[in-house]
Amino acid sequence: MSSPSGQSFLGFSRSQSTGPVQRCVNPATSVELAGDFFQATEADVLKAATLAAAAAPSLSALSGKLKAQFLRDIATRIEAATPTLVARATQETGLPEARCQGEIGRTIGQLRLFADLVDKGDWIDARIETANPERKPLPKPDHRSMLRPLGPVAVFCASNFPFAYSVAGGDTASAFAAGCPVIVMAHHAHCGTAEIMGGLIVDAVRACNLPEGTFSLLIGQGRVVGQQLAKHPALRAIGFTGSRLGGRALMDTAAARPSPIPVYAEMSSVNPVVLLQGALAARGEGLATGMLGSCTLGVGQFCTQPGLLILERSAEAEAFVARLSTLFAEAAEGVMLTSGIHHAYVNGLVARAAQKNVRVLAQAKSSGDANRATPTLFATEAAVFLANDSLQEEIFGPSSLVVWCAHREERDRVVTALHGSLTATIHGTDEDLNKNKELVVQLEAIAGRLVINGFPTGVEVSHAIVHGGPYPSLSDGRSTSVGSNAIYRFTRLVCYQNFPDAQLPAELQNANPLGLSRLVNGNRSDAAL
Repeated sequence: MSSPSGQSFLGFSRSQSTGPVQRCVNPATSVELAGDFFQATEADVLKAATLAAAAAPSLSALSGKLKAQFLRDIATRIEAATPTLVARATQETGLPEARCQGEIGRTIGQLRLFADLVDKGDWIDARIETANPERKPLPKPDHRSMLRPLGPVAVFCASNFPFAYSVAGGDTASAFAAGCPVIVMAHHAHCGTAEIMGGLIVDAVRACNLPEGTFSLLIGQGRVVGQQLAKHPALRAIGFTGSRLGGRALMDTAAARPSPIPVYAEMSSVNPVVLLQGALAARGEGLATGMLGSCTLGVGQFCTQPGLLILERSAEAEAFVARLSTLFAEAAEGVMLTSGIHHAYVNGLVARAAQKNVRVLAQAKSSGDANRATPTLFATEAAVFLANDSLQEEIFGPSSLVVWCAHREERDRVVTALHGSLTATIHGTDEDLNKNKELVVQLEAIAGRLVINGFPTGVEVSHAIVHGGPYPSLSDGRSTSVGSNAIYRFTRLVCYQNFPDAQLPAELQNANPLGLSRLVNGNRSDAAL
């Protein structure tokens, strides 16, 4: 593992930048951490992109087994370096050791999930239509298609997940699995953690004899270095997790390029929860406790935090909200990840409290210490919510808004008006669900993952998971940033027509040397032709 130097990785070499210089700060203590980190220069961005472009053809031709070996090598190195990674990340983020260890486990799991996927190989969706020269009125040509890698991908690290959505996180893992070189833009809040992780990946690139431009890591401010990277003509796609403001800036830059490229940006989500009468009557107390836990988990800094609670007025609903208010008032404050996030959270609370006909139901006590967030619960009426689009804006932190509906029809109007979210949740008994079957259809239109009688926080990394949804939760609601389906963001379909068998990719050759499941003339088969 390379020793930390505060300089960007440009393939196998390091930047020689002399500034600007930044340092990381422990948000729990507000103490500046030792170690200078030097912003990558425009020449550094150019070198990283040039190396990535040169590496792209070799990575594109890499077999699934070799890509799997690379991904597993990274996972093994992270596993061995866990104590070092945890020690630095806890200082830079204020997160507890257990949270960091759990997130590292998830990161390792993601890498191995993609390794298994590409090792098997069926993901490339091989399709074969054999020729029929006798077909009338026109002969049918032989044509075959499969997914191919896009090329160099830029990945922008998230503030709230220093591992799972960072240097070796899901975007990087899925891009590597697709066969794309990756240039990572480190998050300014945890540069030390990023550099350690970057060194592990560089070591894996060397060990697996992959081209130098397979991976680079750039340090610096996203609005400067990140914009330079997003504009480089070698880039073919961008993965981003962060604010709507940052995501939109990248989307606008990518769209304004002479050759626009896709930006897969996970941005903001309020994750509505609809609580039905039977569930409130049967388990209101437990729901209130569970809801508080979900709203405040990780100090509310999860993208799946339930920021909107939708209820019809009833005695049971009033009792639930009263209990939830008490729990919010008694909740402990928590350390936010950065002073910038804390500042935005406080401003969001002030702005919401100033909204006409929006009231504060409960707010936890504040110690006044730096970067501490106080859990806060608001309430408003459905008519106010429907007339005020700003009430759908995410407040990133431990806060939620109760929306009171007078009746079912008003609830349906609220649900139908919701912006896109990563998740939507329903709490109800079997009888509730049978009486409200249209609710699933309504929520299906605005969310990527629907949850029944659970809580949206916590995302299972699997082949079936969807972590995405309509805008503004994602820039492209047809995709996911978690799970094996994330690989498709960094691929495109290519069709090969009338190719000699020997000139076809192995995945499409008649003998089916890789033993793949293929769609042959409309029928699924793993047999040779």
